[in-house]
Amino acid sequence: MIVMVNEISRKPITLHEAKEMLAGIDVEMADQIQKRALDYVSKFAKLSGEEARTLVNLLVKEAGLTEYQAIEVVNVMPKTREELRTFTVGWRQLAPTETLDKILQILSSAKTGAKA
Repeated sequence: MIVMVNEISRKPITLHEAKEMLAGIDVEMADQIQKRALDYVSKFAKLSGEEARTLVNLLVKEAGLTEYQAIEVVNVMPKTREELRTFTVGWRQLAPTETLDKILQILSSAKTGAKA
């Protein structure tokens, strides 16, 4: 049996937003992929979906990242320039130190806000 699925839209989301979406499923009725995804995001997503989306928007607006780049950074929440540089290598661009510092400053403000 072939099931045809029409894609209505596609939007990249953070792990944090995925966690909120998966939180609404019945674990008893979930398939194996859904259970594994829920387990993964439960371990690694530490912010609310709203906080994560705010960070993504700030990184796009203030640090000049694309939405995909910002989501990648927010998913991992790097703490140092060296950790952040691993992303820029993957993006095939060399970000100036000032940009890296701006990104880290934005991420740091979210971490301190989450502790308060």
